[in-house]
Amino acid sequence: MQKILTTLAAVALLAQPVEVTGTDAKADHPYVGMWVTEDGRIRHELLPNGRYVEARGSRERAYEGRYEVTGDHIEYWDDTGFTADGDFVDGVLYHAGMVLYRR
Repeated sequence: MQKILTTLAAVALLAQPVEVTGTDAKADHPYVGMWVTEDGRIRHELLPNGRYVEARGSRERAYEGRYEVTGDHIEYWDDTGFTADGDFVDGVLYHAGMVLYRR
């Protein structure tokens, strides 16, 4: 009986919707959306599900991965294993030597 209850509890937990933890990324979060360098060459789209897509020049999906925002700090984990970070200061994203503005 104990094994059956444990199995049922596990199935119930697995059926729950998955939420990205450790991030304040939500549809209404002020940092979700498109961030672009002044020349438009680099574009970061921060999605509300904790994922991002980075475009570079004509490469619309040059990099993709997940991100977490803690306060005004952002951490990136590219799907290939590359990591990076940045900071939001006065409505501007400073990331890896780049300056990105909200679009």
